[in-house]
Amino acid sequence: MALASVIGIGSTRYGILPSSFIELIIEAATEALVDAGLGPDDIDAFYLGNFAGDAFIGQNHLASYAASALGLQGVPSTRVEGACASGSLAIREAIFAIKSGLYKRVLVVGAEKMSSLPTAGVTGVLAQASHFELEVKAGLTFPAVFALVAQRHMHRYGTTREQLAAVAVKNHDHALLNPKAHMQKKIKLEDVCSCTTMVAEPLNRFDCSLISDGASAMVLCAPELVEDYRSDVIDIIGSGQASGQFEIFLNEELTSFPATRLAAERAYQMAKIEPNAIDFAEVHDCFTIAEIVATEDLGFFKPGEGGIAALEDHTRIGGRLPINPSGGLKAKGHPVGSTGVGQGVEVITQLRGQAGNRQIKNAKIGLTHNLGGSGGTCTVHIYQRR
Repeated sequence: MALASVIGIGSTRYGILPSSFIELIIEAATEALVDAGLGPDDIDAFYLGNFAGDAFIGQNHLASYAASALGLQGVPSTRVEGACASGSLAIREAIFAIKSGLYKRVLVVGAEKMSSLPTAGVTGVLAQASHFELEVKAGLTFPAVFALVAQRHMHRYGTTREQLAAVAVKNHDHALLNPKAHMQKKIKLEDVCSCTTMVAEPLNRFDCSLISDGASAMVLCAPELVEDYRSDVIDIIGSGQASGQFEIFLNEELTSFPATRLAAERAYQMAKIEPNAIDFAEVHDCFTIAEIVATEDLGFFKPGEGGIAALEDHTRIGGRLPINPSGGLKAKGHPVGSTGVGQGVEVITQLRGQAGNRQIKNAKIGLTHNLGGSGGTCTVHIYQRR
């Protein structure tokens, strides 16, 4: 049974962009409203996914700030923050609002303007999503966190440098087919494996997602109303959220994120499907090892086999289970607050059959996986074409 239906989508390009934070929001939201055939007066509620507008652009009270710019006078407007999962959490709040019966048409925007700070400043802001006293002060920023995950995965399962590299190569190839992707650059397996620009052993610069600006938007409506707006109906049929251990060092096992497993289980149960029903997925590949772990935690591959699947091309477009056809966070870009909504926009584009050269054939069910912090928050949504 549908929780909510998607009637409009929009997105800016992701990258280092000249547009301001509010200009990014206006562009994405306007595109989504036009796609839905609606105007600001038709929207009942507005949710903004954003992680760190106060740090990146020196502005708070962001939902009201954006609503005013969008002409949403009088519309209840709420900012949702959950680190890198902020966007997907905003979608989840919109689902709740519609399921409650209180609202019929809800606008969701995810946005972040990260390039306003130098790399060191961005690293410091992102580190605020982990435990400052116990981890950040000891130098454990997110590249180090996922380096520990990679090292443990390699030790436990024999995951190789080539398997990590295969994730990066595949996502760069997918991004070349996506005109809105940040990184339009082909790379080779040997380029990644031979790179000596180490970020945190064993992760080099090819293993890390990008500092990006961008915004994405969706218009959701009550399922019973969707056919009043469009014939290519896309429903959200499952949604799961879970919290994990906030401090990475307190996890019993570094090769899996319990929040992902639990959020996925809840989403699958709600949708009444098993993992093998998923045709493709957009997962949170903030680092190459994160994609490998996510595909295992989501039940697509057995533990230790996610890297093998990537190296054997099973996760490419045209493969057994395409992962990140958009290019993922690795190459499409990772404007933090926008990422979860951007994942949804890609899934809906695919399910509508509008993805052009990266179109997945006969796609009917797609999944998004959005992780916050060191696995402290995870949200999984499942979308289906009627």
